[in-house]
Amino acid sequence: MRRVSLNARQMQDAEASDDIPVVLFEITHPDLEKPIRLSTDNGAMISDDPLYYGTRSTWRDANPVTEPFLWVIASAVLPSDEEDAPAAGTLVLENLDSEMVRLVRSFTEIATIHIGVVLASSPDLIEDEYTDLQIVSCDIDAGEISLSFTREEIEAEYFPAGRMSRQRFPGLFL
Repeated sequence: MRRVSLNARQMQDAEASDDIPVVLFEITHPDLEKPIRLSTDNGAMISDDPLYYGTRSTWRDANPVTEPFLWVIASAVLPSDEEDAPAAGTLVLENLDSEMVRLVRSFTEIATIHIGVVLASSPDLIEDEYTDLQIVSCDIDAGEISLSFTREEIEAEYFPAGRMSRQRFPGLFL
């Protein structure tokens, strides 16, 4: 069972709420000087020249003043743990700038994406998160950039686990 804050439960149970869920994305790659931080909320003005909006959060040790999550128009389909579903998801970004396309096309190695869900009123309290997902493909057209990512497959876990012997687990044999 997933633990959810009281604020999130009150927001979900209310007929109408001023609070909205916000999805934060952090993309890391060895070729990047610093991680790319994106947000689905435009609640805070980050700078006025040029005009940027976003979210100030401490998620993943980001400094809210110098490392904000910049607002982007995005949607996501998350990986599923269902037996017959593929272990993949998609992040779709609106293609608003040619610099975005240039950056995406510059990578030749796999990048890592981390996804966190917060409430707009409490951006430092993580309601849900998905970490260490690998970006495996990218489709670009005139209107959007689709990044496909995957999690480590459950089937790749080691089985059987180590034996509970005296050498490996001495505390069991007192």
